[in-house]
Amino acid sequence: MLRKEEKTKIIKESQRHDKDTGSTEVQINILNKEIEELLKHLSAHKHDYSSRRGLIKKVCQRRKLLKYLAAEDPKAYKKMLKKIKSK
Repeated sequence: MLRKEEKTKIIKESQRHDKDTGSTEVQINILNKEIEELLKHLSAHKHDYSSRRGLIKKVCQRRKLLKYLAAEDPKAYKKMLKKIKSK
């Protein structure tokens, strides 16, 4: 679970304008950070199946948002893919 400070930092990095908190890019970046944290947790706790299920749900949600972004704004989609793969 992300702390409020981490979440606001991610929002400021990826927002389109000053008051943007829910655009597709912001949602994808927040999900990406949560997925990273869950992967770290699951590497230490291999038998935590409820967290594994949560990870799968977040990955599916990110995939849906990326698919939507690809259809709506291909340039932003390519930029987002580069950002995700660089991590």
